[in-house]
Amino acid sequence: MRVLLVNDTDKPVADLKGALEAAGYEVLPHAAAAGLLKAVEQLQPDVIILDVDSPSRDTLEQLAMLDRHAPKPVVMFSADGNDQLIRDALGAGVAAYVVDGLAPSRLAPILSVAMARFEQQTHARHRLDDLERKLRDRKDVDRAKGLLMDKRGMSEAEAYTALRQQAMKQGVKLADVARRIIAMADLLG
Repeated sequence: MRVLLVNDTDKPVADLKGALEAAGYEVLPHAAAAGLLKAVEQLQPDVIILDVDSPSRDTLEQLAMLDRHAPKPVVMFSADGNDQLIRDALGAGVAAYVVDGLAPSRLAPILSVAMARFEQQTHARHRLDDLERKLRDRKDVDRAKGLLMDKRGMSEAEAYTALRQQAMKQGVKLADVARRIIAMADLLG
């Protein structure tokens, strides 16, 4: 597993790097917090460890962008235990926020917890995306049925059957046929 170390403190990262390497991780060249996005893009780590005195607004914004576009498990070690800051960090995609405790011996279990939490979040995100897609599909099918009922004088069952038959004939999903009908209706006014 490839680990990117990011810090904005004066503390040396040699002990942390050594502990990670001893645990079997490949440690990538460490980066400053200001260059987080660029470092992640160039180095493609599997997990990110941040060691910061207190995460800056800029760091949290970079983490939020990373979480939206290329999510990775992120562990943040910080000296700042402010509740709102912790909530902001978790909201930006941090999987584990550890206050005042960058002990190399604790690193492996913390990374395990962060990876597990990241996997759960990823699963939940995929499930939510799937449910939202299904809801959009359902709305499109209902709208297309409504158009067929209105324009062709069909009953709801007849409209649904017509959509289903067209989908089977074309070898596409029912929602795709519905979206085509909606697009044509919008085009024709």
